[in-house]
Amino acid sequence: MSFRAIFEPHLAPLPADAASLGIHWCLSPAIAGMDQLGADGHPAKNLSLPPVPLPRRMWAGGELQLHDHLRVGDKVRKVSTILDIVRKQGRSGELWFVAVGHAYHSDRGLALSERQDIVYREAAISGNGVYRNTSPAEPTAIRPAAQVWSVVPSSTLLFRYSAITFNGHRIHYDLPYATEAEGYEGLVVHGPFQATLLLNLAASQGAGIPLTFRYRGIAPAIVDRELTVRVGIDGQRLWTQGGSGAVHMEADIDRGVA
Repeated sequence: MSFRAIFEPHLAPLPADAASLGIHWCLSPAIAGMDQLGADGHPAKNLSLPPVPLPRRMWAGGELQLHDHLRVGDKVRKVSTILDIVRKQGRSGELWFVAVGHAYHSDRGLALSERQDIVYREAAISGNGVYRNTSPAEPTAIRPAAQVWSVVPSSTLLFRYSAITFNGHRIHYDLPYATEAEGYEGLVVHGPFQATLLLNLAASQGAGIPLTFRYRGIAPAIVDRELTVRVGIDGQRLWTQGGSGAVHMEADIDRGVA
C-alpha cells in the first residue's frame, strides 16, 4: 500500500496478484543502529559493500533481468555479491566504481537478477576549501516521445520514498546537508525512484514487461522541479528530463514477457 501510495497513477498494469515493478528496491535494505551511521546517513560500515576510502556515494545505474513476477505474499530471499571494483581518476577527482549483484528468489525460483553500479567520490569541499561537485545538468533538446508522464517530486515524496527503502542518505531530506556538505542545488531525487518510473512506463507500452532493463544516471534531479518520464518512438529508449530539457537518467530495454 505504501509503495502504491507513492507511485500511483504511474504504475504499469499487472496481474492482480503481481507486486508492482520496482518494489524490489524496497526489500532487504542495509540496516544499522543510529550509532553505526556515517555523516551522510548511510551505515558507516555496510557489510554488503567493500570499505572504499571515499565519503560520497551515488547510485550510478544498473541492469535488471526480469525472470518472473514477484507476487503479493511471496517470501523473497535476496543474495548479494560484489562483482567488480574499479578505481579511476576523473575530471572531478578520484572515483571508485563498485558493481554489486543482487538475486531475488521466491519459492518458485529466481524472480529477478540485478547489477547495481555505485560510484564513490571525494568530498564536495577539499582540504583547501575548493568547492567540488558535479555541474548542474545541461539543457538539451526535447526528443520526440511516444508517451510522457509528468511528476513534480516534493520533499514529502522524497521523504516517503526514503522511508519505504530505509534510505538514510541525507541528500534526499536534509537541505542544508545536501547544499552545503555535498554541493547540490537542492534535495536530490533518488536514482531508484526515477528508475522505478522508467521501468513502469516501459511496461505500460502494451508489449509485456521488459526482459532486460538497463539504466544510467546522467545528472542529479532536484526536488520541486518538474520531472518528465519519456519513452521514445521506438519504444526501446527511455529517459527522465527536467523542465529546462536537462536529462537526468537514461534507460533502454529488451522486450519480453516474464
